[in-house]
Amino acid sequence: MFGTAPMKLFSCRSSKDLAQRIADKIGIELGKSSVTSFSDGEFQPCFDESVRGCMVFIVQSTNPPADNLFELLLMIDAAKRASAYKVIAVIPYYGFARQDRKDRPRVSIGSKLSADLLSTAGVDRVITMDLHADQIQGFFNVPVDHLFGSAIFAPYIANLKLKNLTVSAPDMGGSKRANAYSRHLQSEMVLCYKLRKKPNVIEEMSIIGEVEGRNVVIIDDMVDTAGTLALAANMMKDRGATSIRAFATHPILSGNALERINESALEELVVTDSVPFTNSSKKIKVLSIAEIFARTIKAVTENQSISTNFVF
Repeated sequence: MFGTAPMKLFSCRSSKDLAQRIADKIGIELGKSSVTSFSDGEFQPCFDESVRGCMVFIVQSTNPPADNLFELLLMIDAAKRASAYKVIAVIPYYGFARQDRKDRPRVSIGSKLSADLLSTAGVDRVITMDLHADQIQGFFNVPVDHLFGSAIFAPYIANLKLKNLTVSAPDMGGSKRANAYSRHLQSEMVLCYKLRKKPNVIEEMSIIGEVEGRNVVIIDDMVDTAGTLALAANMMKDRGATSIRAFATHPILSGNALERINESALEELVVTDSVPFTNSSKKIKVLSIAEIFARTIKAVTENQSISTNFVF
């Protein structure tokens, strides 16, 4: 128990392993819940213990399929109807975040719709990490604690003690993130500029800056098909980079991503366990975010500042 209300931590099915690690770090048992499935694919989550008057934290990343998001919505609704004091959604990876604006006519803004659905379900607070775009926080009318993978990536990079370090962003949209790393690590920075024909298809890429003789680390919020990452790494190697590593918080790794990574010039890809995946690549290293989420959950329940979780 923390603060004035009892705290309980639960998990939806997709993030069960991460939730258990978070519970272990906090020093509590993971709450008991179950899901009833029907033959047509419908499912009904259920809390198998009382949550009346409790601060209920529900852990679930909302990566596809959409069932992951809908299961979280059902769990939030169930907690509210069971008289929970507060319901906090712990969403390590906030899905549909790439749909944060109308970039062409007649398309939805999926990340805003997801935020509205969570609010309608009754969520009182959201804890998430490395949103695809910072402005997504403004889509919510409840507090959002936005954590950053830099809390674990920056110390890891510093411990590598790389000489001639250069930080890179895989596209112009990641320049702010890369610049923050560059200033913190006191390194140079280069940018990749890419044009897309359509989602996941790159038409053209160019590198802005010098990488010859440099140890490059590419920083991104997610790696999906790894097409951009592999192309950037190969181009940097061709331009004389000494080594290329990549750091991406969310390992979506769809399609032929693992094959592209294995065949690329990348020496290492470091990711977190925000999204469950089967790692069959020797190049991929997984760092756990359980500790930072555990500290944040404790701080929220005790009405303490969470700013100590931020490296920069």
